[in-house]
Amino acid sequence: MRIGVPKEIKNHEYRVGLTPAAVAELVNNGHQVCVEDQAGVGVGFFNEDYEAAGATILGTADAIFEAAELIVKVKEPQAVERARLKPHHTLFTYLHLAPDVPQTNDLINSGATCIAYETVTDAHGRLPLLAPMSEVAGRMSIQAGARCLEKSMEGRGMLLGGVPGVEPAKVVIIGAGVVGQNATAMAVGMGANVVVLDRSVDALRKLDAQYGNRVRTVYSTALSIEQHVLSADLVIGGVLLPGAAAPKLITKALVEKMKPGSVIVDVAIDQGGCAETAKATTHAEPTYIVDDVVHYCVANMPGAVARTSTLALNNATLPYVLQIANKGARKALEDNPHLLEGLNVCKGIVTCESVAEAQNLAYKPASEMVKEI
Repeated sequence: MRIGVPKEIKNHEYRVGLTPAAVAELVNNGHQVCVEDQAGVGVGFFNEDYEAAGATILGTADAIFEAAELIVKVKEPQAVERARLKPHHTLFTYLHLAPDVPQTNDLINSGATCIAYETVTDAHGRLPLLAPMSEVAGRMSIQAGARCLEKSMEGRGMLLGGVPGVEPAKVVIIGAGVVGQNATAMAVGMGANVVVLDRSVDALRKLDAQYGNRVRTVYSTALSIEQHVLSADLVIGGVLLPGAAAPKLITKALVEKMKPGSVIVDVAIDQGGCAETAKATTHAEPTYIVDDVVHYCVANMPGAVARTSTLALNNATLPYVLQIANKGARKALEDNPHLLEGLNVCKGIVTCESVAEAQNLAYKPASEMVKEI
């Protein structure tokens, strides 16, 4: 199969879809890989590294899309990239379609087969291709939140862990999934006063067993969210409904009553955010203020630690890229029901029910549409 790796063009996005090591695996399996000029330079992978692994370097993104059958990316395709997609293409990347109507429409119109990392499942019902970036984002959320609490960032002027004789900051983490677990580890390690809310008692029980009285676990209700958000210095939004828009758990009315200089880090912003006041930002301008509350809503947080993120993502995605390349998209999807869960748009039809519901679009099950590939 002819596989193409374009350079990411989203604001301050330095990750790359395939590492040289991943390219070598694909080449050893008999596939052709073309990589856009300087696609990996942001994470320390240079053209000569890719050429040594067996890739061909092409000068433009147009040339990559023209040459490839399978396009492997990191972030959702931008408008100029979506215009390059054709019906013969298979796109494998993060999509986060539920809150993104223009992207959904463009992918439908392209006729391409579009597989989203974030809805691929495993035998345990987990999301193995979302997990590594959720781990990174969860850990980064505490770093970013601690920075935003500083006065220079218009925060409350608090040190997250405090000092002897001075109380630490209160960190409220909404969601005890992968993001929440990793945020908890970082917040506990930095000495914060940590509260985690979730509706899964099993998830809360796991955190309680791991951290004991260093973490307070609370069953999530509208009332408990209000109680703890109002007393929080830093709130981490880490909720996830796979493929669907994030629920708005932090209302505008609640934000109005939060402490001046407190901080919201909305990790769910890729899916629309779990705060009503959330809007996507970039690493160039990561924060904004609403009602004296600092909002950090960067939609590609792991891009700030691009090398770590690229390596972690490739560890997870490479087995699936190999399946698609070795078998072809149709057979790979038919043979692997967990990969099939990742099929979001196929031949002009939305095949992810939660995306169709979010945008009131026609829907057909992936199991039916895969026959059209």
